[in-house]
Amino acid sequence: MIPIIYPVRRHEDAMFRTAELHRKLPKEEFHQQVPQLREELLMMQMELRDADFPVIVVFAGVDGAGKSETVNRLHEWMDSRWLTARAFGEPSDEERDRPEYWRFWRELPAKGRIGLFLSSWYSMPILDHVYGQINLAEFDERLERIKTFEKTLADDGALILKFWMHLSRDAQKERLRKLEKNPLLHWRISKRDWRHWELYDQFIAAAERTLMKTSTGLAPWKIVEGYDERYRSVAVATLLRDAIRFRLEEAKTPVSHGNGEASSHPPRPAALDAHSLPPVTILSQLDMSQILTKDNYDADLKRYQAKLNQLQRTARERKVSTILVFEGWDAAGKGGSIRRITAALDARDYQVIQIAAPTDEEGAHNYLWRFWRHLPRAGRVTIYDRSWYGRVLVERIEGFARPREWQRAYAEINDFEAQLAERGIVLLKFWLHITAEEQLRRFQERGQVGYKAWKLTDEDWRNRDRWADYELAVNDLVERTSTRQAPWTLIAANDKRHARIAVLRTLCERLETALADGPKQP
Repeated sequence: MIPIIYPVRRHEDAMFRTAELHRKLPKEEFHQQVPQLREELLMMQMELRDADFPVIVVFAGVDGAGKSETVNRLHEWMDSRWLTARAFGEPSDEERDRPEYWRFWRELPAKGRIGLFLSSWYSMPILDHVYGQINLAEFDERLERIKTFEKTLADDGALILKFWMHLSRDAQKERLRKLEKNPLLHWRISKRDWRHWELYDQFIAAAERTLMKTSTGLAPWKIVEGYDERYRSVAVATLLRDAIRFRLEEAKTPVSHGNGEASSHPPRPAALDAHSLPPVTILSQLDMSQILTKDNYDADLKRYQAKLNQLQRTARERKVSTILVFEGWDAAGKGGSIRRITAALDARDYQVIQIAAPTDEEGAHNYLWRFWRHLPRAGRVTIYDRSWYGRVLVERIEGFARPREWQRAYAEINDFEAQLAERGIVLLKFWLHITAEEQLRRFQERGQVGYKAWKLTDEDWRNRDRWADYELAVNDLVERTSTRQAPWTLIAANDKRHARIAVLRTLCERLETALADGPKQP
C-alpha cells in the first residue's frame, strides 16, 4: 500500500496544540480526587439505569495515547454490569456479508446503559485515507455517513460523547519505546504501530479534518491529552460524569407546550384529519379489478416457484443477499404471499421475521435496532412481515412516536436502505392493497372459520376505523421512500391469486436483473 500524499498542516499549528502541554496530575491530588469521583460516577450510573436514553462513548486517537487503559479504568471505577466495551478490527467474514455499519448497529447499548467503543466507525475511514485507499472526496463522503449515523442515534435520544486521545509526535515515540521495553507490555507494540508513527503528520491531518467535520452539537468531540495516565483518567471520567448528569437533569425539566402549561412528556400527536385527505391517493389509482383464474394461477405458481428456486441457488453461489419487506392492510394476504415464496426456497437459506409490538429489549434500543440484527448473510434471504415502516404508519397514526420522531424517520429509513443497496443487497418492498369492502368481507370470513378466528383481533377493528388516516400515511410513505435503489411495488390484492403471482413475478424479475449484473464485489 502506498500512503496518500497531500498537503498537511504541521501538527504544531493544528488544533491539537493545546493537547501537547504535558499536563500531569500529581499522585497525591489523584488519590484525593478519585474516591469522590468514583462515588459520583456510581450514583450517576444508578440514576441512569432508569433513564430513557443510552450513552455512547467513542474513543479514538493516537496509538499509545491510553484509549484502552482509560476504558479499563472506567470499568474499575464504575459498575461493569451496566457497561459494555467493544473494539472493532478488520471486519470478519460474517461482517463483510452485511452493510458496513451492521457490526456497530448490533452492539449499540440499550437505554440506561453505557457503551464504550474502541476502534469505532472512525477507524477504517481514517486508515483508508491515510494509506491511500480512498481520496479526499471519498473520505468526506464517509465522514458525512458517520454524521448521518450519529444524528440518527442522537435524534432517538442517545447521548454521544467522543474522546480524541492525543499525544505529540515525540510523546508518542517515547510512549511506544517505553511499552516496547516493558517485558510485560511489549506485546502491545507491533510494526504497524511504528508505521503509524512514521505517518504521524498524515494521521493528524486526517484526524483534524475528521474532528472539524464530525464534531456537532449532537455528537461533540473532546480532545484529551494522553501524556499522563492519571490526568487522562480523571479528565475522561469527569467529562463523562458531567455530561450524563446534565442530560439527567435536563430530562427532569418540564417541556413547555407553548400554552402556559408544562409537562414532563411531549404532547401526543394530533390525530390526522380524515377530511384533509386528498381526493386522490396513490392507492386509489390501483386497478383493483385484476383477477387470475385458478388454472392460470396453478400454472404460473409452478413456473415462478421453479424459477425462484433456481435464481436463489445462483444468488447463494454468487453471495447476493435478498431482503423482502411486506406491508399492507390487515387481511391483505401478506402471509399467503410469503408462504408461496418460502415454498420455493431451501429452508436453510431464509428466515421470516414477524414484527409485532417491540419487546422490552427492543424498546430499549433505537427503533431500527431490531431490524438491523436480522440482516441476512451473503447469499441468504430475510423476509420481514411488517417492518421499519411501522414508525411512519402505526406509530405515526396511533401516537406511539412523537411528530418529530416519525417525520425524521423517512430520511433515516432512506439512508438505511441506501446502505443495503450499496452493499449489493437486493431489496424489494411490497404494499398489498385491498379495498375497505374486501377487508370487511375477509374479517367476517375469519370470524366464522375456526382455524382463522385467532387472526382477527380488536386491534384489527381499531385500525380499520382509521382507514383514511392510514391511506394518507401510505401516500406519504411511497412519496418519500420509493427511491430508485429501493422502490415500492404496490400490489392490487383483492384477488389473492393475482397478488401472489404478482409478488413472485416481481421477485424473480428483480433477482434476474441483479444477477445479470455479475457477482457481488467483495
